[in-house]
Amino acid sequence: MKRYWPTMLMALVLAGLGGYLYFVEFPSEQARVQADEEEKQLLPFEEREITGLTIRTETEHIVLSPGTDHSWRITAPMQAPADSREVRALLRSLVLGKVSRVVEEHATALDPFGLDNPALVLTVQAGSRQETLSLGDAGPISSTLYAMRDSDRKVLLTDLSASAFFNKTLHTFRKKEVLDFDRSETDRLRFTYPNTEIALHRIRDPGTRPWQISFPVEAKADQTAVNLMLFQLEDLKALGFIDPGPERKTLAKRLGKPKVKITVHEDGAAQTVKLFHPDPSSGEAYAVTSKTDPIYRIIPSVIQRLTKDLFALRDKRLLGVDQEDIVILQVKTREDEYTLINQSDVWVLEDQPHETLDQQAVTLLVSRVAGLPAELRVVKKAGPLAPYGLTAPSAEFKATGKDGTVRGRLVLGKRTGGLVYAIGPGLSGIYQARADILSQIPSKGELLTKDPDQEAPAP
Repeated sequence: MKRYWPTMLMALVLAGLGGYLYFVEFPSEQARVQADEEEKQLLPFEEREITGLTIRTETEHIVLSPGTDHSWRITAPMQAPADSREVRALLRSLVLGKVSRVVEEHATALDPFGLDNPALVLTVQAGSRQETLSLGDAGPISSTLYAMRDSDRKVLLTDLSASAFFNKTLHTFRKKEVLDFDRSETDRLRFTYPNTEIALHRIRDPGTRPWQISFPVEAKADQTAVNLMLFQLEDLKALGFIDPGPERKTLAKRLGKPKVKITVHEDGAAQTVKLFHPDPSSGEAYAVTSKTDPIYRIIPSVIQRLTKDLFALRDKRLLGVDQEDIVILQVKTREDEYTLINQSDVWVLEDQPHETLDQQAVTLLVSRVAGLPAELRVVKKAGPLAPYGLTAPSAEFKATGKDGTVRGRLVLGKRTGGLVYAIGPGLSGIYQARADILSQIPSKGELLTKDPDQEAPAP
């Protein structure tokens, strides 16, 4: 038993040392590290604790307060929604800002640091707590600023960047989005032009929720075109503001009629914006949402992008049949003619049903025929077809649906440059489509799968 005493004694010593380290040294080291971190921290607040921000420069005094749903508002020198991203970016820079070193404990001369008359003074509130921070000149290395807190009056060298704080004006912090909506939740749209109107609605499909034109015709909409307009509308931003007052009243009188009035419906609520371009030569364009809101200066080109005719918003696929709805496709060109039939998701030739076809090539052909869009409108209503080569077509496709009825007939006529004249049930009238499709129609022989065991021909 005696021979184990040294080992047991050593174990007790190690346990005592471990306990000392765990209960004494480690907590004190953690406290020291925490104290060092707190000393380096520029502000003693977390971003989520901040309840107010005041920004003072030589020319402006801006007061910002939290709104609802993590938003911010300007409460002085005016009442207006704030650009929450700009506010949060500035607050984040402040909260993450660190003190590189204390330059002066009790500075008597502040002029060498630009703090005698600071360019920017920030007052941050966190409930009942408050800290005021003055920002002065740039430090000796890039991305550093001299600063001073009112709480201790020490001159600090910080890692703050001048670009994150200076040259910020009231305009910087104003919310510039003209409309506030979520395009993914929008369910109705209305475009009112001087001579016409276009209304669209979303079909209540739990999957894609496609857009449909409801006025002046009932037709499928071009999903890409509508979504692009929604994106541009959601991204419509003010370049400047004409706030309520004499200047706004004077400007409102000379705006005239709007180029377009757009109404966006979302969750039963509607927002409207009118776009004006009273003098195209001046380059000034405006957006108006209500009589009490500012008039917004906008980029003139936005009006052109948001002014579309019915053709631009319609589904421009000429055949008017979705690819998945086609079970029989008759193909006729000047050189070839065949009929493809979909049997349990496998395409076969009507007159050679036992031959194996290149399924990828057939699917690609059906996709191209079903998806061929009109590029240009030639005439709104189809008249004489001969001038366009449509009585003796270059190619013709007839699609039959799952119910056995002919769903559409696409006819391609004379080729002119990179376009070909075309008619189809998807759009009334005569159009031009891309002529590439004429060279992309495989012959019957090209659709047949070659036998892999067939010997290659001798050279």
